Amino acid sequence: MLTTIPVRDGPQMPWVDRVVAATVSGVAIACTVALARVTPDVRGYDTHVQLGMPRCSWPLRYGLPCPTCGATTAACHIVHGNLWQGLVAHPFGALLAAFGILLGMAALWCLLRGRSFFDLCLQLPLAKLLLGGIALLLLSWLYKYLTFTPP
Repeated sequence: MLTTIPVRDGPQMPWVDRVVAATVSGVAIACTVALARVTPDVRGYDTHVQLGMPRCSWPLRYGLPCPTCGATTAACHIVHGNLWQGLVAHPFGALLAAFGILLGMAALWCLLRGRSFFDLCLQLPLAKLLLGGIALLLLSWLYKYLTFTPP
């Protein structure tokens, strides 16, 4: 079981830890609610258009997917509980969405339990997560390139 030190004994001033934890949990909740209100695009990309964003110019201009093409669709599938479809749409986007949800839940847990969110985050292997994330993003882009159907 992973435990963290109480906020009053934490490495930062308690109010800073609280503000960061509240911000992380708030952003996670807002993103989850926004993604729950849209439908994943059946093409595997352009779900973000339903959120008011412009269409991605890469597929239109070059007929090729951008590195994050399908990441919003994957995140939308994850929020809707379609884990396999999320991984098929964009593996990096699916895992990033799952990590974001878990991080938001951890931040909320720290807020409710009076634990240090910074301390919890410092227990994560941040360098390995960053390098693994970059590698997964590049592999996901290759996968998307090989399976992409232009508009």
